[in-house]
Amino acid sequence: MASGRSKSRAKDGARADIEKANAGKKANARRQTTGNSGDASGGESESVGFHALLFLAFFAACLFTYQPAIHGDFISDDEHYVLNNAYVHDVTVDNLVAIFDPAGTPAKLVENYAPIHLLMYMVEWQFFERDTTGYHVVNLFFHALASMLLFAVFRGSGIARTPALLGSAFFALHPANVEAVAWISQLKTPTALCLSLCALILHRTRPAFAALLFALSLFAKPTAAVAAFVLIAWAWLERSRAASAERESAPAFHWGWIGAWGLGLVLFAFAEFWAFNQTAGQAPVFYEDTLVRLRTVCAVSLRYVVMALTTYGLSVFQEPPAAASWFDPWWLGSLVLLVLLAWRMCERFFAQDLESLYWLWAAVSFAPICGIIPLPFPMADRYLYFILPGLIGGALLAGRSFASRFEVGAVAYKVAVGLAVVWIALLAFRVQQRAPIWRTAYAMMGDAEAHYPQGMAAQTRIARRLALAGDAEGTVRALEAARERGYNRLDHILNETAYNSIRSHPSFAALVDDLAREWIDRYEAIEAPDQHEYRVMAQAYIVLDDLETAIERIRSGVAVGGPITAELEADLEALLRSQRIRNSKLPPLNR
Repeated sequence: MASGRSKSRAKDGARADIEKANAGKKANARRQTTGNSGDASGGESESVGFHALLFLAFFAACLFTYQPAIHGDFISDDEHYVLNNAYVHDVTVDNLVAIFDPAGTPAKLVENYAPIHLLMYMVEWQFFERDTTGYHVVNLFFHALASMLLFAVFRGSGIARTPALLGSAFFALHPANVEAVAWISQLKTPTALCLSLCALILHRTRPAFAALLFALSLFAKPTAAVAAFVLIAWAWLERSRAASAERESAPAFHWGWIGAWGLGLVLFAFAEFWAFNQTAGQAPVFYEDTLVRLRTVCAVSLRYVVMALTTYGLSVFQEPPAAASWFDPWWLGSLVLLVLLAWRMCERFFAQDLESLYWLWAAVSFAPICGIIPLPFPMADRYLYFILPGLIGGALLAGRSFASRFEVGAVAYKVAVGLAVVWIALLAFRVQQRAPIWRTAYAMMGDAEAHYPQGMAAQTRIARRLALAGDAEGTVRALEAARERGYNRLDHILNETAYNSIRSHPSFAALVDDLAREWIDRYEAIEAPDQHEYRVMAQAYIVLDDLETAIERIRSGVAVGGPITAELEADLEALLRSQRIRNSKLPPLNR
């Protein structure tokens, strides 16, 4: 009996030793494939000094790769965000109140409710005014900071140090982000990502401060709303994992403060909806057919993933063709992609794997800019800025899962790291290629024309060239083609000197008059116009040679009050002078 028990204990001990050895082998394999010898979160957390050095490294890399754009001009949207925006030039109580008013003029000017974004420009203007270098450096600062914070989020979700470094470097040096970083008016994009990442990082330890940061991120750019969805899913997963492991409590996610995030998001959505519908929400719907629009939305998702992986398709002012056919290759390819991503996200979610959070991140970031809601342009490089972190994090955790399952060795891991480094270096080279595009408006529009020769931007450039050549009919045809894509910038046409030689041509004059009537119909319908809107109406009436009504609108603008009162008074004086000159040249009345 004793001998039997001894043999049994010996067998049990041997079995335990074998299981222990196997566990050790698996642990070694995981360490080799992840480059980590620590706990589930990727080992000991890095010090503040490490993160500071990482930020400096990213900032230096950005200064080097973006150097061609650092002295670039104010171009396109920069003019109404910064250069010509009187609300950010002077720090006054009235301007601050207007900036925080979702129905105020500043929100209409920038076509979004983004008070934090405009406040940052107010601060920058006090230091830099018309010197663009400072604005570009600030954009690079926040992009480098966002990249470093993304590394911290990767680490907090269980990604090992080396993959997290490579993933954040991939983000920092991805050429799709050039538009969001080199374009002065896109300061809101890296700023919003920085604030939302900080909110995610600090929720467990500083929940009140994290909620405040999330609110500020929304006030910088609405896309930051993705952080709330990620946090809710993350807290739910951690609670489920704790319940499965029969732990007494889940990690410190503060559900009360998460509720505050949700409430803040709902309140902000009302303000943003109001501001959006006053401006960008009035963009024309390009694809009236619902099925065409849905196919195009799916096709756009594949285009973004291809851009993220290969940089193919990068362009200023993206205008991809609609997926008009059921056999459109982008639409068909997107079906495979979306089914696989949806399956992976759901499978990983039910497996209580944090990988699912990143696929959710990418999906939620894509939703508001997918094209279901009409936008002036259905795609943009800068829209990838919030999608990329989700794609990168999902890919890193999926790679870890793959390596663990197939017990990938150290050699294969090192080869993968080497290939990733080469890939990132090639991305940095592409950044240097695309950065010069954002130096001048001419270069920016040239890039749009090169990639979309039939698009709105291309047609306006073609119209300008034809006007310089004296071809009025060709100019009108090009501008009409641009109008079909939503172009209605009467102010651009009036200020463009290239059109001066053909302004008296009947076809061109008729086009300008038509645009003026379109502006009058739109702005006269506004119940309580502001100074800018009265000025726009006056400009349209001047085109139609109705000086009396133009003078009335300018006087109404002066009476409303605001930051451009002095400019309106100058306009009024000029109009009255023109009216007196015209009246003096009238023939005498017959008696």
